[in-house]
Amino acid sequence: MTEKKKILIRIGSLRHGGAEKVLVTFLKNLPQDKYEIDLLLNLYSGKYLSEVPNWINILYLNKGEMITTNRIQDIPQKIYRVIYQKLLKKFPKLLYQGKLNGKKYDIEFAAIHGMRDEILNSPLKNSKKIVWIHNDLTQVKIYTNEEIRKFFGFDKIMVISEKIRETFLNLAQNENEQQKIEKIYNPLDTEEVLTKASAPVLNYTFDHTIPTFISVGTVFPQKGFDRLLKVHKKLLNEGFQHHILIVGDGYDFENIKNLKSELDVDNTATMLGFTDNPYPYFEHSDFYILSSRYEGFPTVLFEAITLKKKIIATDVSGVREMLKDGELGLIIENSEEGIYFGMKKALENPEHFNPYSENLKDYQIPFSLENSVNTIMRILDEL
Repeated sequence: MTEKKKILIRIGSLRHGGAEKVLVTFLKNLPQDKYEIDLLLNLYSGKYLSEVPNWINILYLNKGEMITTNRIQDIPQKIYRVIYQKLLKKFPKLLYQGKLNGKKYDIEFAAIHGMRDEILNSPLKNSKKIVWIHNDLTQVKIYTNEEIRKFFGFDKIMVISEKIRETFLNLAQNENEQQKIEKIYNPLDTEEVLTKASAPVLNYTFDHTIPTFISVGTVFPQKGFDRLLKVHKKLLNEGFQHHILIVGDGYDFENIKNLKSELDVDNTATMLGFTDNPYPYFEHSDFYILSSRYEGFPTVLFEAITLKKKIIATDVSGVREMLKDGELGLIIENSEEGIYFGMKKALENPEHFNPYSENLKDYQIPFSLENSVNTIMRILDEL
């Protein structure tokens, strides 16, 4: 019996984001006889905690939900968390000797790009280090080329789309750095998506006499829900009756909710919050709309493709690859005008979407859950 590889995986929390879901899907499909895994969270919270297999050891720096408000009573706890986490980041030996009991890991794994420095500054000099990049970092202000180059300190850089791969290839300075880059499609359990889509819709009534546009994602500025609501208002003013359904939660939830009221569209736009199963809402909606300002590889589009939805998506990283350059859905300019153009086309000329539906009928997603998991396991085993 070969000894199990000891792996430390780090992520902020297991809240309801794409990277968190992808990580948990991956962990659920790993064989437990090969690896000994410690999953270290900055914050012990999130909807996906209950889905982590029980053989994986969950550790955390702080407990409780993320504090997204500035209420007076929350400020001391917020300050304590920030100081404590910054202290452990600055003096990693404290973390490794204390919380991690001086354990020696074979592999240290940053499950999101935000954990780069925590893993690269690990006192374990002999461990192999991996990072999983889920976002197009060229669209994130703080990531200059110089900042992105720091990721070459890892032994492997796993990227989830062709655009992100090209970003890193262009910044690689030698063949050794090029070989660190590995493109892996996000693990998506298509069978689970199809099964869950047949469940009943809860807490929402669809009006099938007018079109419904659904958008699903963590509610923060990247996702462009503010743009979506402004376009919704403009189209209503022009006499185009339709509904907007936003499924998801996040730190910007209250802001978007307030914007919805300011625009006076509370009767035609619904924010459902987080749900464990968004797929029945997909199933009953007429159009799926991705209004994002930037992405890495929006897995949610693969879910929409799996459910054969009529898709409108801003031209962000991953979209051309996923929609086969516009064969499977309408790709629009990444702007408020682009969103307006796409939605107006859907309302004014719905038959424009018929060819996409035809192309989707027999379309098979170009990867499987098994392939993605096997590729990541190969990387773990070769390191």
